[in-house]
Amino acid sequence: MTEAEIETAAVLLADARRSGTQIDGLPVTPLSVAEGHAIQDRVAVLIGERIGAYKAGAPPDAEPTRGLIEARMVRASPARIAVAEAPHRGVEGETAFRFTRDLPPRSVPYTREDVASAVTVLPVIEIVSSRFREPLSRPKLEQLADCGINAGLVTGPETADWSHLELAKLRITFIVNGETRIARDGGHPTDDPLAGAVALANMLADGVKAGQIVTTGSWTGLPFLQPGDRCLVRFEGLGEAEVVFDG
Repeated sequence: MTEAEIETAAVLLADARRSGTQIDGLPVTPLSVAEGHAIQDRVAVLIGERIGAYKAGAPPDAEPTRGLIEARMVRASPARIAVAEAPHRGVEGETAFRFTRDLPPRSVPYTREDVASAVTVLPVIEIVSSRFREPLSRPKLEQLADCGINAGLVTGPETADWSHLELAKLRITFIVNGETRIARDGGHPTDDPLAGAVALANMLADGVKAGQIVTTGSWTGLPFLQPGDRCLVRFEGLGEAEVVFDG
């Protein structure tokens, strides 16, 4: 993509965010993760919102990715989110990490041990919604440009000492409107929740800041709910997060 094409894509997405409207797609699809990230970054400048969290993926056989999450859309559990704020109403139960100190950019990559010593862990619900009218029909790199079709994050309690927990094997319970949809041990897509936090620390040009959160992959798939629905995710040993979509 040219700089002009990146700017055009960013303006379209920023305008859709401001107005609460949806678009069919981008005029030019990004061809790389770097271009998707560049569009995200330009949207953030145009919107002018503080970034409070990230979503990050670190698949073992592909390039890591990240999505920006506006601080105003990071809500403490139990949370109520208006349908207008997240019209697609997607939910993903996840484990996330809050950075307890800055990890500035450096020439030597941060190790797992570096990152593990600088984070707490917490249960979250990622709220999935998009500026695209039919987000899952768009190419993956367009979804990435739209911050990985993220709309927000609902956060549960933090655990500072989590060294005794096998994060990838935690028991998860996922409940919608009182009905248990998932109850099992494990379920993270790569069996390595911390990998996303490590990837993020090494990915950001400006580093990560104390207080920022990174969520690292869905344990529950991606169900889409209805107005008025109540969703709860519980991780044994960590606690739970809950959200209701106000109609």
